[in-house]
Amino acid sequence: MIRNAPKPAAVFGVDLGKNLFHVVGLDERGFVIQRAKFRRDTVLAFFQRASPTLVGMEACPGSQWFARKLQAFGHQVRIVPAQFVKPFVKSQKNDTIDAEAIAEAVTRPTMRFAQVRTVEQIDIQALHRMRDQLVSSRTRLINQARAFCLEYGVAMRQGVGVFRLDLPRVLADDSNDLTPMMRQMLAEILEDIAHVDRRIVSVTRQVEALADREDRARRLMTIPGIGPLAATALLAAIGDGRQFRRARELAAWLGLTPREYSTGGKTTLLGISKRGNRYVRKLLVHGARSCITHMNRSKDRIGEWLDALESRMHLNKVAVAMAAKMARMAWAIIVRPGAMYDRRDPAVA
Repeated sequence: MIRNAPKPAAVFGVDLGKNLFHVVGLDERGFVIQRAKFRRDTVLAFFQRASPTLVGMEACPGSQWFARKLQAFGHQVRIVPAQFVKPFVKSQKNDTIDAEAIAEAVTRPTMRFAQVRTVEQIDIQALHRMRDQLVSSRTRLINQARAFCLEYGVAMRQGVGVFRLDLPRVLADDSNDLTPMMRQMLAEILEDIAHVDRRIVSVTRQVEALADREDRARRLMTIPGIGPLAATALLAAIGDGRQFRRARELAAWLGLTPREYSTGGKTTLLGISKRGNRYVRKLLVHGARSCITHMNRSKDRIGEWLDALESRMHLNKVAVAMAAKMARMAWAIIVRPGAMYDRRDPAVA
């Protein structure tokens, strides 16, 4: 008797792991036709032999690398945020059930997906994360040293710059109550801070060099409040920006738009949602605060808009509104070749 060959799966759901990968295949009607488990060294061979199809996975460490490998095999890859997969887990939980839920989630026409990033985006993102971690480490060292000094009745001013001036002065002052052991420990902390400072300068120079070489980054830096850090962080986070249909979607993705809790026909808007990339949102908000403080509003068309906002709302709200506007302008510049920010002096226009 001749048996019909099994039909190839229309969609695969993959539950990623460090060493084991659980794969579930669905047919065109959504029924499970295949369940399998692979080790890391065999899962790529399976998908290399499989017919090009749709493959879904959760956004997690390693998903970007795996997605790029599958795209090289000709598969269409969709990465789903984990919170959007959870509603499709019907009962219980194990890796195979998760893979089945992923396969079902990626077929939904209204599902939202994470962008598959290039190697260049991953490299830039790694630089930013390393710099952010170094700045946090420096802050922890400074706070620890200041706390140690307080135990001996020595109070130092807040801030990185004044700390570098105060601590050597405290160590050289023999009249305070610091013990020899504490003086040695504080001197070692000062050396650690100096080493971290050098690492921060090195990473910052790498980011600035990348911004100088990238055309889109140079055009982004024409926007008030956006420098090399914010420009490269935006490019690392959103790439070409084509996953957003309009500028407001980028601002919403960054968590700079109001959070809504509406029911019964009554619209209720709360504070900003703070969703998405917290690091990029922080850079934009800091850049917005810098604009509010230092911008020459008589020479920039945004100046009148800022003046009008400040007349009716708190300064923090003005900063967030400015950050949202910066995000919208950044999207327009990224998706339009050759576009730049036009300050357009109101007195001349």
